[in-house]
Amino acid sequence: MELTGNRTIAADRATVWAHLNSADTLAACIPGCEELTGSAEDGFDAVVKQKVGPVKATFKGGVVLSDVDAPNSYRISGEGKGGVAGFAKGAAFVSLADGADGTELTYEVEAKVGGKLASLGNRIINGFAKKMTDQFFERFQEVVEGPAEEPIEDSDGA
Repeated sequence: MELTGNRTIAADRATVWAHLNSADTLAACIPGCEELTGSAEDGFDAVVKQKVGPVKATFKGGVVLSDVDAPNSYRISGEGKGGVAGFAKGAAFVSLADGADGTELTYEVEAKVGGKLASLGNRIINGFAKKMTDQFFERFQEVVEGPAEEPIEDSDGA
């Protein structure tokens, strides 16, 4: 399955690029990520726990960056094995461009599953993949932009 999308992130391209290459940022953004170690240069090892339909699994695998064109684009690819649940693998081509309100981040995601997960059907798998992608990029945007400022209330409650 393939998913595409884009987001405007209120930060300069160098900041967005640094976060795309940070193990701490990626770990905070990957839904269900319990552990992410390694580096952008050498690749990352990940442990991700997820529930897809009725199937719960802990996926262990690796993530590598390729086709790196700093600070413009790269391909991030990963594969995880979830024991009897099967496997999940995917890749995303992520590109950055300067925009009027910050950095335009565009992504194209491909994902595949096998084993017990594949038996769940396209509707469940596609919905899950879209949800995971949306959650990742929403979290990524929140991490890069920082917490939203709360409106300041007057002490008299007005």
